[in-house]
Amino acid sequence: MRVIRELWPFARRHLVLVVWATLAMAVLSALGMIRPYLTKELIDRVITGREYSLLPWLAGATIVVSAGRGVFNYARLYLGELFGQRVVFDLRTALYEHLSGLPFDFYDHAKTGDLMSRLTGDVEAVRAFTSFGFIHVMDFFFMLTYVLIILFYLDVKLTLISLTGMPFLALVVIIFDRQVRPAFKVVQQSLSALTSRIQENITGVRVVKAFARETHEVGVFEGRNRGFMDDNLKASFIWARFIPAMDFFSNVASTTVLLFGGLFYIRGLITLGTLVAFTSYIWTLIWTTRDLGWLINQLEQGLAAGERLEEILETPSNLAERVDAYEFGLAGRAATAGAAPPPELRGHVRFEDVSFAYDGKTEVLRDIDLDAPPGSMVALVGATGAGKSSLVSLIPRFYDCTAGRVTVDGHDVRDVKLAGLRSHIGLALQETFLFSASIRENIAYGRKGASAAEVEAAARIAQAHDFITELPQGYETVVGERGIGLSGGQKQRVAIARALLIDPRILILDDSTSSVDMETEFLIQKDLAAVMRGRTTFVIAHRLSTVKSASQILVMDGGRIVERGTHEELLAAGGRYREIYDVQFRDQEEIMDKMGGTTDQVAAAGQAANGGEQAL
Repeated sequence: MRVIRELWPFARRHLVLVVWATLAMAVLSALGMIRPYLTKELIDRVITGREYSLLPWLAGATIVVSAGRGVFNYARLYLGELFGQRVVFDLRTALYEHLSGLPFDFYDHAKTGDLMSRLTGDVEAVRAFTSFGFIHVMDFFFMLTYVLIILFYLDVKLTLISLTGMPFLALVVIIFDRQVRPAFKVVQQSLSALTSRIQENITGVRVVKAFARETHEVGVFEGRNRGFMDDNLKASFIWARFIPAMDFFSNVASTTVLLFGGLFYIRGLITLGTLVAFTSYIWTLIWTTRDLGWLINQLEQGLAAGERLEEILETPSNLAERVDAYEFGLAGRAATAGAAPPPELRGHVRFEDVSFAYDGKTEVLRDIDLDAPPGSMVALVGATGAGKSSLVSLIPRFYDCTAGRVTVDGHDVRDVKLAGLRSHIGLALQETFLFSASIRENIAYGRKGASAAEVEAAARIAQAHDFITELPQGYETVVGERGIGLSGGQKQRVAIARALLIDPRILILDDSTSSVDMETEFLIQKDLAAVMRGRTTFVIAHRLSTVKSASQILVMDGGRIVERGTHEELLAAGGRYREIYDVQFRDQEEIMDKMGGTTDQVAAAGQAANGGEQAL
């Protein structure tokens, strides 16, 4: 009932289809009751009673009933499928919308293959039941009602005798129901595990091949595949035991009818036509009861799938925003009709005694205090795992801090509309994701309706224009899945262009030039210097060219800010920054100083730097 309550809103919107499908099913079932009665009349009145003039009428009535059943059967099938498709359309849309609104910590633990299995296989199981199973359940009740009424009309005593075996059939159905639902849930979980493994192997195929682990992965897949097969066989074993039991009790019931019906006919209590019709109706009842097993099969698969979908729909978003959440605007952007335009976002970012833990327990950030005035540039340096990426992820509210607060222009980001906040923040991350679309579409992803000139201008700043124009279709070149077909540096430059095109007031560059050579990085930094003016910029960098020009540099270690200041101040202090500089940056600084010369000097310096990095 819990699952049904969860899915009920999706069905309620289309109840008119259910009503019409149910009416069609009611008429179809009623027409099905006429043919055995016509057979009774044929035997009793035409064959036995010699009323031959009735034969054409009975034949015509049979044809009319058959035609009517065809019409209403078509209506029932079409309306049932239309109902099921509309329900799962709304359900699939709601699931995707809900998944889109879930926070990052949900995806930190969720498996892509499992989610894909739920959005495809489980939704399809729900569709199968809503399209066919539900209507067949109604058919079962109609047929049961009609048959019992007619049987009692034909002969009360024979009906009561023939129904003595029905409780045993019902008992078999109940036992089957209790065993098959857990079995089907296990099957769907096994399918999710199998799908997840396939997805991981396809995504990581380069790693698999690089380490020659194909044989190992085939073995792991075979294990998952065998588990899925075994779980299916266990479910099939339950079904295999159910069918013979149903056959046995069905034949007992039909034999009882033949035995006692024959005796009643011999004694003249019923006519031969009544016995034939009675036998036909009993078999209709038996097959209807047997179909109940198939219906339960459909129902249990649908409910097991519904439970897995319910887990997603009931997953709360801990980033819910208030109804009256604050909204930011930008100068020049149109305001809502009749409403005053929201104040322009200036980009003043503050961290006030912020701590953060991904799991709510183990803190990865501790006691962070930071003031980044509008237009300033903040650089974060430190070893891997120091908390740099975690810190900047709190600004667009990918996660919520567990203590303290993060503010933009004095407003706690938890009190700002998410879409509005993020529309003013441009991000370019080290792990670049590109869609399977054209390069133009990837760059313009964050700004609908961007002109070709605006896309090209952003690409030029990111030093991507030249390599894009050399591609076969230029900006219309379609990149492969996740940007396959472009180098790491090329993908990062496209990502930088994408971040710049939305004209953000806050720009976050999370090691976004780690895959480009130093020559290209120098050219990117020269163009970015002009773009960064008036924007609050956060840069995570492992190269000194960016760090040196920052308004303030934060040195992070163990989730804390251990030093802060300008490049010169931190070098003079002789602390942790000086150690990092001596180990990693001194050679880079000497080379980058040379990059202020000619293009040839820049190229030579870049080659020297790359050689030094390889040696390191």
